[in-house]
Amino acid sequence: MSLLVVGLSHRSAPVSVLERAALSAEAQAKLLQDTLAAEPAAEAAVLATCNRVELYADVDKFHAGVAELSTLLALHAGVGLEELTPYLYVHYEDRAVHHLFSVACGLDSMVVGEGQILGQIKDALARSQDLHTAGRLLNDLFQSALRVGKRAHSETGIDRAGQSLVSFGLAQLAESTPAGDGTPGEGASQNATSVEDWAKGKRALVIGAGSMSSLAAATLARAGVAEIAVANRTRARAERLVEILTQPGGTGVAARALPIGEATDELPRADIVVSCTGATGLVLPAQAIEEATTGRAARPLALLDLAMPRDIDAAAHRLDHVRLVDIESLAAASADAPMAADVERVQHIVAQEVDAFGAAQRAAHITPTVVALRTMAADVVAAETARLHGRLPGLGEREFAEITQTVRRVVDKLLHAPTVRVKQLASEPGGAGYADALRTLFDLDPQTVAAVSRADASSTDDPNRGRS
Repeated sequence: MSLLVVGLSHRSAPVSVLERAALSAEAQAKLLQDTLAAEPAAEAAVLATCNRVELYADVDKFHAGVAELSTLLALHAGVGLEELTPYLYVHYEDRAVHHLFSVACGLDSMVVGEGQILGQIKDALARSQDLHTAGRLLNDLFQSALRVGKRAHSETGIDRAGQSLVSFGLAQLAESTPAGDGTPGEGASQNATSVEDWAKGKRALVIGAGSMSSLAAATLARAGVAEIAVANRTRARAERLVEILTQPGGTGVAARALPIGEATDELPRADIVVSCTGATGLVLPAQAIEEATTGRAARPLALLDLAMPRDIDAAAHRLDHVRLVDIESLAAASADAPMAADVERVQHIVAQEVDAFGAAQRAAHITPTVVALRTMAADVVAAETARLHGRLPGLGEREFAEITQTVRRVVDKLLHAPTVRVKQLASEPGGAGYADALRTLFDLDPQTVAAVSRADASSTDDPNRGRS
């Protein structure tokens, strides 16, 4: 079996296509189940964020795997395969590992170095574990990606190379939202307005209570907004976020929860709106925004739409006294030059880790064969010592135990060097054939080797494996 990833992201597809290809939680679950039911795939995982949709699988045939994964991705995204195909990328084996490790480090993000992707990778792994679609390969791959991403952030300054989408989006608003008198903000000059100076004392409306919305609410609270209203489809989740924002020892921001249906009613009071929901339609139509901003020239409205597909009507950017920043405008603005030295160090870490992961996987491939060989040797020792005991019935138990232990030591010493060496050779590129050679030389039963492999794979079925 071999690792394959088929996907599209902000680097390969326009925002309009990414919007249409966005997958709900239910669609992701169905895609995973259907992928596992497809003939070429034995494992599957989906990484879906605001600017990427990727399907990972362990397949037995490359071309059939690409065709099947592409078809399933198009089907569940609701986009025609012919329309989607020009924007799809395919990575296989080591290139697929390299891709996910780079994604985990923030090298493939819209804003280089952002760390939120690690949480999204963790969620993708948890989802595939809950649905039992991740086996040994994808468990190992995604857990390794999380470790590599954490290593990159702890050992380099990649965090300084860019900001999270939330911080970056708010910074874009701070730099470009008109001041109260209708003149351009300071961000239009070389002295950009800080988010803290811009947000202090304002009223904010956060729509959604997921990870991105929670991060936005926390960022706004730290920036000094006077009040935050949280609107969410599930009122309990909004209240939970409010509880976190207002807990003792926190930022001291005033916060309240409301149903998502009251979000438009809250618009006239808001100065800043951040929206990131899983809704399939618009949450804030342009007409509602226009009505809320009529006659409020002294209080411009800043809108940050981090949803995919979008929550806020794109036509809002044409309204007076309104500034809209969304995924598309963030993509156009994120051409900031990251710190080259830090990026280079992270690329070096990724290359190291890809080599190490490949070596570990190749070594793991031969382990069932080595285990089967040692099991066969133990069976031979047991059979021969039993035969000896039958031929020498007068042999004392102490003497028999000493003979048995001696035979075992001889066999272990004879097998030690070749099994250690074959593991070393198997971990090197092109080492996959050593398992076949070992099975042939010692006439090992393929069913015994397969049984060891199945037992090893079953240890990955625990849905809590690798979670923290």
